[in-house]
Amino acid sequence: MEKISEFEKIIGYSFKDKNLIYTALSHSSFANEKKKQRKSNERLEFLGDSVLSIIVSDYIFEHYTFLPEGELTKIRASLVCEKALFEFAKQIRLGDFIMLGKGEINTGGRTRPSILADAFEAVIAAIYLDGGLEAAKKHVLRFIPKDLDPKHYQITDYKTVLQEIIQRNPEETVEYVLTGEKGPDHDKEFTVAVMLNSNVIGEGKGKSKKSAEQMAAKQALDLMGYEA
Repeated sequence: MEKISEFEKIIGYSFKDKNLIYTALSHSSFANEKKKQRKSNERLEFLGDSVLSIIVSDYIFEHYTFLPEGELTKIRASLVCEKALFEFAKQIRLGDFIMLGKGEINTGGRTRPSILADAFEAVIAAIYLDGGLEAAKKHVLRFIPKDLDPKHYQITDYKTVLQEIIQRNPEETVEYVLTGEKGPDHDKEFTVAVMLNSNVIGEGKGKSKKSAEQMAAKQALDLMGYEA
């Protein structure tokens, strides 16, 4: 619990329910070693991804009133991608506090971008559940550059490009489905299919679900003859 207290000081938030932050910092490899004694942070990561997107969307919507929807989407994508979250996580020394299984510790899990990015989202969810949206917003906005230059953040993101194309037809929906997962906890490979309505239009593999989704979107764009 001493490490939890240290982490709370770093992020400037004290949890009423300590179980929330403990779970947020528990990687699946750690939870698997503890069997039924401990839950992993995967469910919190799922929620944190949505909370993060809402907060960032609201911020750039209010601060960049001169930009059209497509440009706002690109900026948001650059701020919630794995690369950005990895950098944010390093600012709060998140890797020092994540609880990992022995295999992950021995293979550099504390500095692996996918693990840190996922845990960063889980921490956001934990703060949201414990203190509400305003507390989560205060935490997230500390990482958003105050002098954010829209031109600098307009990067190519395969998922964003694909989404913008699909949105031209309101009746169409795109969904990413995890279709495969193999390998030990410290060296997993994920397979994701991207579906347009009920049809698979691309498939990708990656060391994290996010990177697999990007590769699936890239394949879909390639098959559509679109150069992103």
